[in-house]
Amino acid sequence: MSGRGGTASAPEDAAKTGAGIPMLNLVLYSDQTAGEGLEIDARLLRLLKEKRGGNRIGYIPSGPDPERYFLDPLIAYYARTGLAVPVCYDLNVAHDPAETAALFACDAIHLSGGHTGEFLARLRHSGMLGPLSDWARKGGILIGVSAGSILMTPDIATDALFLDARPEDVTDGAALDLLPFEYFPHLDGAASYHADLVRYSRHTPRPILACTDSDGLVVSDGRAECFGEPLWITGGVSGKADAAVITALLTA
Repeated sequence: MSGRGGTASAPEDAAKTGAGIPMLNLVLYSDQTAGEGLEIDARLLRLLKEKRGGNRIGYIPSGPDPERYFLDPLIAYYARTGLAVPVCYDLNVAHDPAETAALFACDAIHLSGGHTGEFLARLRHSGMLGPLSDWARKGGILIGVSAGSILMTPDIATDALFLDARPEDVTDGAALDLLPFEYFPHLDGAASYHADLVRYSRHTPRPILACTDSDGLVVSDGRAECFGEPLWITGGVSGKADAAVITALLTA
């Protein structure tokens, strides 16, 4: 029996505040290369201790990885800080309810990097987009790296820049919609990215958080915490991201 589209179990600490604002616990990396995001790593460890008390990371890869080219380095990365990756949930495989329950029973779920559009398509096809969103809105700790971080936003349009396309031309990019802004990783990957994002910001009503590979964001307890020097781009204007401004938008 397939577990696709099944109901996600709620974390024990699921809670809401204020006027029904979900208590999201989100960790957004641009890159997770050892040494690049040490402060974000430390904040993730504190978040796990505060919210869950465990060390199990469920892993959802963006695509098949039969040679474990990405899985084994990820296991090694987390092992440095005492975290384990006991579940690898391949979206291309039908899972029974017990396997899906094991994923959602983990202390956090990691969404990998990769091709964002194909990742989104796999989440939709597997029926996991809704359950994953529900789990995160109920307090589950969701970790994203690159594509995984983009998927936490309302739309994956910014990913078009990695494909030499225009974000404003994307028409079917609706994603997890956990955050009220868009996200762009690897800002330092090409000199043209910043100007392209400023142009796109004139076409989207949502601000854009743009990160180099050493930048990141953590959202927890209704608050945003910026790491490094991410940029906040909106209405054709670019400046340093302000955690207080992001927090106000989260609770608006």
